Amino acid sequence: MMNQIFRMLATGAVAIATPLSGHALLPATGALPASVAAPVLARAKATLERPPGAIPKLHTEGTLPGKGIREISLKAKEDQPLILAFAMAYRQTGDRAYLAQTERYLTAWAYIYQPSFNPIDETGFDSLMLAHDLVENDLSPAAAKTLGRFWLRLAKGYLDAMDGTPKNAVTNWQSHRVKLATLAAYRVGDMALIARARAAFRRQIAANVRPDGSVFDFHERDALHYVTYDLDPLLMAALAARAHGEDWFAWRAASGASLEKAVDWLAPYADGRKVHIEFARSKIQFDRDRAAAGQSEYAPHPWNPANAVNTYALAAMVEPRFAPLRDDLAKRTGRSPAPWTTYAVR
Repeated sequence: MMNQIFRMLATGAVAIATPLSGHALLPATGALPASVAAPVLARAKATLERPPGAIPKLHTEGTLPGKGIREISLKAKEDQPLILAFAMAYRQTGDRAYLAQTERYLTAWAYIYQPSFNPIDETGFDSLMLAHDLVENDLSPAAAKTLGRFWLRLAKGYLDAMDGTPKNAVTNWQSHRVKLATLAAYRVGDMALIARARAAFRRQIAANVRPDGSVFDFHERDALHYVTYDLDPLLMAALAARAHGEDWFAWRAASGASLEKAVDWLAPYADGRKVHIEFARSKIQFDRDRAAAGQSEYAPHPWNPANAVNTYALAAMVEPRFAPLRDDLAKRTGRSPAPWTTYAVR
């Protein structure tokens, strides 16, 4: 099937609605570098007996610190990076205790959680799909079936939402919808859903990215924080497409806008040639409300380039020319990219 996809891309043929071998992004084989693996293994080992914290609904979007649902949701969201750590620990060591814990967590969330299709609340489900990628060959049939149904529901729900007029349809919200829909569509391997995700990605590039590479969110929020929050999910969608033989990164809208241009636009701020004061002229009242509630990161302050470490780690996985900037950012800021970004995308 993979060779068929490459042939279709080379000849310009249109993909037909036939099943694709299901994985969202990561290969189900391979190892982490030793320096990256050590803290991942330590975290997984330390929480090997921890029970899942799945709840029926997550909600942090639009909430201020101290609100009950926010604190409950933040606690439950601690599962998301743990699930991925368990899966990476299993892939690194072959210890089936980590596999059992990965399956336990994944199925708990698939059984208990009821999607709201709020992309800010649910953006962390990408970690679950990446974890599924890493253990897909070793899950029990029952777990694989349960997860398949869940990802199908997620893919269809987000794609259906984007066919309508959802809240914040051209902002970073839509970028997170695109990410979740794309990863879930590739995870279930349905070519018709993948085609819809591709179309949604292209619509978002055309609507959100300006011809100079700046994004809608920057002009609305006056914050590079929201540039990376916009670009990271689009980069993950492009990575998933690349893993299946398609180049979404360089695709250009009629205006000339592209994800590649947007990543290039941010580069002078990331490498230190330009500086920016965050949120000084935000058009969003909630940014001021959060600052007043004690969230100092939403008060005017100089942007910290560490915020872009993961952005350029993702970008380097798509386009190697960004690897030097990724490495320089990590060295200058002392922040390491997410461990999973050190896997090779097949």
